[in-house]
Amino acid sequence: MARPAPKKAAKVAKAKQRTTVNPRIEAPGDAPTTAAYRYAQLASDDCLAELATRKIDFKREIAKGIETAVRLTGPLHGVTFKTDLSDKQRETTPWEIGDCALVLAMDDFAKILEAHAIVEVRHYSMYRSPGKSWPDDKIGIQHIGGTALDAARFTKTDGKVLDVDKDFHGAIGAKTCGDDAGPHPVSPEATELREILCEAVSQHLFNVVLTPNYNKPHHNHFHLEVMRGVKWFLVH
Repeated sequence: MARPAPKKAAKVAKAKQRTTVNPRIEAPGDAPTTAAYRYAQLASDDCLAELATRKIDFKREIAKGIETAVRLTGPLHGVTFKTDLSDKQRETTPWEIGDCALVLAMDDFAKILEAHAIVEVRHYSMYRSPGKSWPDDKIGIQHIGGTALDAARFTKTDGKVLDVDKDFHGAIGAKTCGDDAGPHPVSPEATELREILCEAVSQHLFNVVLTPNYNKPHHNHFHLEVMRGVKWFLVH
């Protein structure tokens, strides 16, 4: 069998290293059929057309670093995603701007939330503006690209709040979803938070899911991210 070219061999080696060094990375064979991959690959016009087809209320925005910047102006499946800012501030804050691909993933996530009687998600941000030196035509990743949501509190129809900071009951380094994963101590709130998050994980709505199990900076939120051009998923 012929040896791969040096550059290709290096890429293969790095890919193998990712999957062996970090067991939390999954690279399923059907990755191109997943929601996260499909949304990330959509051209801007196609993504906006899908928002319209789903009858999602939004308005276009201009935000440096985001490929297709939009601001939600209504709920998704009855679930309102918002920061703690006043309604007036929310109209202009960059934190409530997101990339179209992320919003499509959030719309799918809202279906899960709806089934759990969640009507509101409080988050810290989607978009975070890059520095003044950031090139106007450069598309960012993570929060600079508006492709990540930091979800902190989930409010139910009866007013009960599932608070990631107080109710997740995790530990840094612990497994988040799957066999032998679970909150310690177990509580109804912690169990439901896990169910919500792990349903999104099983549906491959986001490429990167970081929780309080990851590190101290994530003690109070779920980082839910869509990434372009990748066929792997990280849950920690």
